[in-house]
Formats: sequence, C-alpha cells, structure tokens
Amino acid sequence: MHIQSRLIKVAAVLAMAAALLYGSTLPPAVQEESGPSWIEEKDTLYFWYSDEALTDFVNHAAVSFGEIEDVRVIPVLTSDSEYLEAVNQKSLHSDQVPDVYLLSHESLEKAYLAGLAYEVEDGQGILDEEHFSPAALSAVTYHGKKVAYPLFFETSVLVYNKTYLEEWAAQSAQRELLTGSESDGEPEEDSTGVEIDADLLAQKTEEYLQSSVPVTVDDILNIADTFDVPEGVEGVMKWDVSDILYNYWIVGNYMIVGGDAGDDDSLVNISNQETVSCLEVYKALNQFFYIESDTVTYDSVIQDFIDGKIVFTIATSDIVERLSQAKEAGEFDFEYGFAAMPDVSPKLASRSMSVTNTVVVNGYSAHKELADRFAAYLADECAAGLYDQTGKIPANRRVALDSEQLRVFQQEYADSIPIPKMMETGNYWLYLERLFARAWNGEDVTALVEELSQQITLQLGRNP
Repeated sequence: MHIQSRLIKVAAVLAMAAALLYGSTLPPAVQEESGPSWIEEKDTLYFWYSDEALTDFVNHAAVSFGEIEDVRVIPVLTSDSEYLEAVNQKSLHSDQVPDVYLLSHESLEKAYLAGLAYEVEDGQGILDEEHFSPAALSAVTYHGKKVAYPLFFETSVLVYNKTYLEEWAAQSAQRELLTGSESDGEPEEDSTGVEIDADLLAQKTEEYLQSSVPVTVDDILNIADTFDVPEGVEGVMKWDVSDILYNYWIVGNYMIVGGDAGDDDSLVNISNQETVSCLEVYKALNQFFYIESDTVTYDSVIQDFIDGKIVFTIATSDIVERLSQAKEAGEFDFEYGFAAMPDVSPKLASRSMSVTNTVVVNGYSAHKELADRFAAYLADECAAGLYDQTGKIPANRRVALDSEQLRVFQQEYADSIPIPKMMETGNYWLYLERLFARAWNGEDVTALVEELSQQITLQLGRNP
C-alpha cells in the first residue's frame, strides 16, 4: 500500500477519532444471535484482517494454533474502509468481538485511547532486539508500553541496474588509464592508438565496479556526470517524487516528529539547519534528474527500470517479485541489485520511512490472555512462512530470509523511522508531501520548512 491511499485512510480515521474515544460510554446495542452450538464448545477467538493476500497465512495459523491450544480461531476478512471504526462497533455491539486484529502501527494511538488496543503481556518474551529491530519495537510502543506485536513491514531501498554499472566501470577504468586521471577528461589526441594492458584494465574495471554502488547522493551524481549511457537509456535515476514514501529518506534523520516511537509531542524538531541542507540537495537533484512530479507514478518508474531506461530507482518490497517475474518472462534482460538508501552527503545521513503492520489484542476481548498468545504466535512462530504465503517481509529478524534482496529491505527497515502515531499530526504527511513537491519545483526550502514547523506547532496547541 502506497502512502497516498494510507493518508486517505488516516484522514477518515481522524474524522471518527472522537467517536472512538467516547463510544465506550454508549449503551450496548442488541446482541447478535449466538453462533452455532459447535462454536460454543471451545473458547473462540475472532481474528480480523483486511488484506486478502493474507488469507492463506491466516487460515494456516488459525488451524495450527487451534490444534495447539484446543481452541477455535475464526478469521474474519473485512473491508479496509473505516476499518478501525468497524472494529470499534463490533467490540461495543456484538458478542463476536474481534479479539485480535491487524492494524498499521500509525493508528495504534487511536486504538489504544479507544480501548481497542491492550498492553500486550508478551508472555513468550519475544518483544526484544533478538527478535525485532529497533524500528519494529518503536512501531509497537506507545508511551513506553508495548501495545501490539510487529508482523510485517514496508520501507524503500535503492535498486540499481548492475549491467549498466559494469559498463560504467569499464568506461571509467579505460578513461583513467588513457588520461592518467579519474576525472571526466578526454583521452589525449595521440592516445587513441595506445594499447592498454588487458590485465590492468580488468583490475581497474573491478575496482570501479566494487565502488559503483552509491554510498552518498554525490556518488550517484558522479555516475550521472561520467557515464556515456548506452542507447535507450533515458536517464541515470528516476523515482516517484510525488510519493513521500520514496522521498522521506532525504530528511528522515533530522526532521523529528514524535521521536522514534512517534508518540511524544515534546520531541518535535522540524525547522533545523540539517533539514534545510538536506532539502537543498533534494531541490538540486531536479537539475540532474528532471522528473515531472505531476505525471510520474510508481508503476511507470518501475516499468522504465524493467525496460532498461534508467540505472537507479527507489522501490518498495513489491519490486522483488516484479523483477523476478519480468526475468522469468524474458522481459528484463539485465542483472540488478538492491542497496541501502545512500546518505544525502558525506556529512548528512539519510533515514528511510517505514510502516509496520501489527497484531493487536483488543481491550474489549473476553479472552485477552489467549488472544495475546495467538498474537505472539503469529509474530514469532508463524513468521517464517509469511513471505512465501503473502509476499510480505516479516518484521521478526530471526526469520532466515533466503534472498539477499529481501535482506537489504530487512537491514534498511532496522534503522528506519516509523510513521508517527500522534493524532494531532495526522495530516503531517499531507503537508510534507506538498513541501517536497514545492521544493522539487524550485521554491525556497528555508521558508517551506518554517511554514511546516509553524503548522505542526499550532496543531500541537503551542505558540509558533
């Protein structure tokens, strides 16, 4: 799920936040008819989720846990429209309360304050850094309490065409040997007939290839400046500059909203020199990689990468399967690789955004201890089969991922910054998306950052 659709859902949930907070004071509605008698023979858990891609995983987990605990777990696939409100209504007005449910972590504050998220017991002792990264633990933490279990995540990484980088390395090695310089100089006039030692050329080419995966944005710009691109290549780098999920790494290490857990309104630092400097770099990138922010889409960018039109892009985890399928279908004739997002500069670090989907124990459940065990079971013992069954990368770092590409996502996620949980900053991402669009189109970034800082400060009830 990309950030635009997520923002729409956050806005919808904010609209009903008051109802969630005060709904528990309403008198209960008429109870629904009890289920068939065979359901009542054992303790029963109702497990809610909204993504159909999880069905096989959920069903398998429900059956296996039911056999272990001698209980029944009934999965309920429901619409993701006004999902938390539906959980709330069912909790208040039904005897089939969603005992356990999946929820994106940025909605945990709303769920907890409404009584829909229970501080988990963690009787299995899995909520530690042996099982989960700091980002995963921050995602499920609210004011020092663990209020869910991390299940799977999304973040973004750098994707590169390795075939093209090999060509760039060969060009750079030859240029250096002919000119005696690593610069973008042209060979001397009498150098065209000079023979280059093949072994030395191979050695130099390998040296360039080893350093070809960018560590900073400057490395990408250097490749853009020095690469005589093959026919058909339209640009060195292209990404969806309209989506904050693929832009946030630029400012993620310095634009602080709520701290790592995203729940502390005293930890807000938007307007600072580091953030401004990072955005100046972002603004300057438009001079190198002119991208129409109002027409580019994530799918169009990925298709350009598959078609060999670009060398680098930024992508989420769906890219793993998409490139694999394109390879198998003969539609993608290149070698490729994944890497951590580069730093903004040698002095300015980058930090990607992440979203963690969590397993929540409902505070209205009559079987909280059992529900807690099932939630932990999903996040731990079932995590090994999660990717194969759903295409979702497990948050549990003990799962041995057999793909180097998936491990890059796992490593990027470990140090990422989770989307904040604070309801007061629910529209922060809409503001930030506009800020990036305006910066990309050349507006003054210092003024833009100060404007955003004032907007968020007012929303937190403070004087700007």
